[in-house]
Amino acid sequence: MATAAGPATPESDVLISVVLPVYGVEEFLRPCLDAILAQPFTRFEVIAVDDASPDGCPEILDEYARRDPRVRVLHLADNGGLGQARNTGFEQARGDYVWFVDSDDWIADGSLAAIAPRLEASRPDVLFLDYARALPDGTIEPNPRAHLLREPTPPDTFDLAARPSVLELMMTAWNKVIRRDFLAALDVRFGPGLYEDLPVTYPILLAAERIALLDQVCYFYRERRAGAITTTVSDRHFDVFGQYEKIFAFIDAHGDAFNAFRIPIFDRALWHYTTIIDDPSRVPSRRRREFFHRMAAHFIRYRPAGYTFPAGARGAKFRLVARDDYRLYTALRPVNRLRLQARRSAGTTKRAARTTARRARAVPSFLYYELQRRLPLDDHLAVYAAYWYRGYSCNPRAIYERARELAPDIHGVWIVREDAVASLPPGVDFAVEGSRSALRHLARAKYLVNNVNFPHTIAKRPGSVHLQTLHGTPLKVMGLDQERYPIGAKGMNFTRLREHSARWDYLLSANPHSSDTWQRVYPGSYELLEYGYPRNDRYFATGPEEIAAIRKELGITPEQTAILYAPTHREYADVGPLLDPDRLAAALGPDHVLMLRSHYYDADGKQPQSGGGRVLDVSTHPVVEDLCLAADVLVTDYSSIMFDYADLDRPIVVYAPDWQTYRSTRGVTFDLMEQPPGAVSTTEEELTRVLRSGEANDEAAQRARAAFRRRFCTFDDGHAAERVVRRVFLGQDPADRKGDPHVDDLGS
Repeated sequence: MATAAGPATPESDVLISVVLPVYGVEEFLRPCLDAILAQPFTRFEVIAVDDASPDGCPEILDEYARRDPRVRVLHLADNGGLGQARNTGFEQARGDYVWFVDSDDWIADGSLAAIAPRLEASRPDVLFLDYARALPDGTIEPNPRAHLLREPTPPDTFDLAARPSVLELMMTAWNKVIRRDFLAALDVRFGPGLYEDLPVTYPILLAAERIALLDQVCYFYRERRAGAITTTVSDRHFDVFGQYEKIFAFIDAHGDAFNAFRIPIFDRALWHYTTIIDDPSRVPSRRRREFFHRMAAHFIRYRPAGYTFPAGARGAKFRLVARDDYRLYTALRPVNRLRLQARRSAGTTKRAARTTARRARAVPSFLYYELQRRLPLDDHLAVYAAYWYRGYSCNPRAIYERARELAPDIHGVWIVREDAVASLPPGVDFAVEGSRSALRHLARAKYLVNNVNFPHTIAKRPGSVHLQTLHGTPLKVMGLDQERYPIGAKGMNFTRLREHSARWDYLLSANPHSSDTWQRVYPGSYELLEYGYPRNDRYFATGPEEIAAIRKELGITPEQTAILYAPTHREYADVGPLLDPDRLAAALGPDHVLMLRSHYYDADGKQPQSGGGRVLDVSTHPVVEDLCLAADVLVTDYSSIMFDYADLDRPIVVYAPDWQTYRSTRGVTFDLMEQPPGAVSTTEEELTRVLRSGEANDEAAQRARAAFRRRFCTFDDGHAAERVVRRVFLGQDPADRKGDPHVDDLGS
């Protein structure tokens, strides 16, 4: 028997019913509900089914139902399992579509807003969604089969015969949104016990006339959560056989309609069985032989006519299942493991040796660092770094140079890579990354200044001051927001990211947009310094003579229009150049020169040219501010350089040939196409026309640039570095410095 709590949303307003089974997930329930209820799309309801949860979940559900009329709670008197809870919730659903969400997972921001238009435009029976795995250490991993959602490019809708590869996608309930009337008429329901999804997920694909794919991460699945039954040694893993029996019975009940799919589904069943028995964390050792015999019995019972064994190790395993040869199957398992390990390590002996050697060297280095950490802090020492020790640049450089004037008793030392030493200006003290000198300075310095995080092994000492400057206004999503975009966040450890931002004492911001974003995506107790970006001070202090000298050094004549092309990096693919610089320069003519500034991830190591060339590769020029000062026009796509260059109030042209792809894979904080800093082009031909016609600086472009500057150049005024030095190193409040010769010039 179930009791209900909470008012209902009008049925006519519900497009999607989110069915949420709840049992023993008190730790995860609030984040799950918050992620759903914070969606900008509102035509949904949440049917939360309390499966007699023994913890605080029932009270949490009732609390949310009282606050939000979209939440309905069904309290079950007895625990019936995940399948029964889903079935109960489905019976109460009123939406056109149903999404079965697990309450220890969460949905991505904006997922409902992405799903709804596809449902309304295509009216599919089943809509597949992309997902990502959230691992226990905080890292987010993309779906390893996400390519099946986009390769080859799918039609708007299709049936299983047109695209059988969807059978290789994960057969769970939560990566699909299902048309409610379609599922109700099909008369299949989730089964009792483990693997309860299977009696629904396979039949709906067989019967669906309209399947659709959404290549967007909408769901985050917590993998191997402690206590999860699917990763616990249990007799309940035998439930898998009954679930597949229901699938084969469904096929039999429909005569010849689904015969074409008997072989692939049979093959998937064998793969599933062997995956379970090969995992020591599932079937108890005392019952493994019995499990194997059940596999063999299913092989004999359900083998379709015309079935042939697959090639390779998988086929060899299936043959042993067919022979019911458990003894040989278990004997071959360690051989297979060794074979796979050998294959993975083939050709990596040298790499493994280098890794071993590096770790061996790291042991004494770590001990040395720990010894230095036990010595007192040096109150007169500041360590600076930028871009993972790539060199002397960005906000830390500007702060360092201003600190030498305003706080001369604080000695600054830069940590740089060995290949960056030659680029350091004379008089800059440095230590090479990984050296004892670097470790000593990092362990003893009171002040740590960086535009990215220092390595995790560099601990935050009591009494030390960590200033995080960051290195750009966020158009692309950053920090914790990247959890929603696993392609761009591949390999990121979000637990560690939280730990790092928690040790910052100060964080810089260049504008209110950055302030709002940083505080959300980098949680911490730091003081937010809305002072502007120190690296941009040069744009307010550099006169015509110095600009002319920079242009001359680069080989740009006074008569030439200098265009700086600075694209950002693409995580989603190695897309290659998005325009032909030589062709663009030729089209613009000899009165133009094109400076090509590749992202530092993509730079090929060429040195900047000089002379009268019409295309200058300035990708490795050490000071990007010089290039901005030399340029008459900036052409970029989604790089944060546009926000800095806007300080100069010069034309900016957005070249965005892949905006929708970039937006969906990397994620953005606002719609650049709606709020650009100037003219926008999406093809090389358009870009050429904009640059040649004067459209880059016409009245419309000037209005767009003025609006952009009002929003994003708020705190920059030429004195950001001074404000930072006075606050962080001298303990002053820049806003209260009465009588200071610069106080009248400082922005708030």
